[in-house]
Amino acid sequence: MITVIKVRVTNGRGTRVIFFFATVALLWFAVRPAAAQQPAAYRAPRLPGTPNPDLNGLWQALNTASWNIEPHAAGPSPFPALMGALGAVPAGQGVVEGGKIPYLPAAEAKRNENYAKRLTRPVTRELNDTTGDPEAKCYLPGVPRATYMGPFQIIETAKQILMSYEFANATRIVYMDRKPKSPSESWMGWSIGSWDGDTLVIDVTDQNDKTWFDRAGNFHSEALHVVERYTPMTPYHLMYEATIEDPKVFTRPWKMSMPLYRHVEQNAQALEFKCVEFSEEFMYGHLLDKPSK
Repeated sequence: MITVIKVRVTNGRGTRVIFFFATVALLWFAVRPAAAQQPAAYRAPRLPGTPNPDLNGLWQALNTASWNIEPHAAGPSPFPALMGALGAVPAGQGVVEGGKIPYLPAAEAKRNENYAKRLTRPVTRELNDTTGDPEAKCYLPGVPRATYMGPFQIIETAKQILMSYEFANATRIVYMDRKPKSPSESWMGWSIGSWDGDTLVIDVTDQNDKTWFDRAGNFHSEALHVVERYTPMTPYHLMYEATIEDPKVFTRPWKMSMPLYRHVEQNAQALEFKCVEFSEEFMYGHLLDKPSK
């Protein structure tokens, strides 16, 4: 319905004013349907010679999931008297759908113990295998933790995809053209990929039980099963989703999600972060000869 406002002007311009208001109303109704239209879904460029999206590039999550994948407040560093605000924990909204991980009661208690003992020095084989954050020891981070620890590069071909991570120079191969059987459990697991439209789906199995999800002690068992989804959203963003299943630790499957951002700066590349030498004193200092006084 168009309402025309009639204006009486003694100088003879009333007709022009009436026409102006009617025109504005007509234009508003003409534009309204166009504004309500949804933009077309993004279609990523194709990998040459294939019908699949080209996901090649350097990607990175920009969040605080590395500290804690659940929502959390800011916190002090492990040694505030020595470090001040350096190493403090930034607050984060979390990446777990629903906010809370559905732990079994005993597993939640274990998570809390993990956090309390996260910086335990591995002076025995048993402590090394059962206690302390594996990141402190420069162990391979596993999946999905590797995704949000820093930059990583996707190198895509028609038959295989290489995921190359900066932390600890971790890598894994995603088999796209076949489904070979896993030879054994490993730190980065065994990855079999497929395409669901433009979404890269990776089924990850056979990870060992020594990796964590973050620095907060969130963990899993060797029964962990991860299904990852990488969906192109724009030329510069992927939506990452990981569905987590582990009946030994969780009451039900649960999911985390986050955007990944493409590095677009000149000469962007994943650099080396060979952290073994940085962890040697922490891990093996007790074995070194002490200097005589």
